[in-house]
Amino acid sequence: MSNIISVLFATIVTAPVLGLLMFYVCARYITKNNKRSFHVAVDTSTLFFILAVHFLIVIIWERSYLWIIMIVLVSIAMIMVITHYRIKQEIQFKKVFKGFWRFNFLLFFLAYFCLALFGVIQRIYEAFT
Repeated sequence: MSNIISVLFATIVTAPVLGLLMFYVCARYITKNNKRSFHVAVDTSTLFFILAVHFLIVIIWERSYLWIIMIVLVSIAMIMVITHYRIKQEIQFKKVFKGFWRFNFLLFFLAYFCLALFGVIQRIYEAFT
């Protein structure tokens, strides 16, 4: 059983789009609501996209830049809190965290595909030179 869980976790980290689809299908089966299912899938797969971006960076540049990813996450959180405070004059942490988490999904979803494309192009270039 633990072997199945570790294989599933490794697959989701290396291919987070499959994880996104899997979470969506499971949430769709449970909630019977497309919009809610999509939000649940996005919220649960964000961490896997962050991890996948980290591992793609390690594969492409053979060095860990996890500290930069952490600085980006903290900076985004600070910007979200300050912006929310300036607009609403009070901080509603649930809304701020939800916005922060979904913004990170968009950022790392885009970064995942850009890095994957860059990695493929780089490997093709290295194969022909």
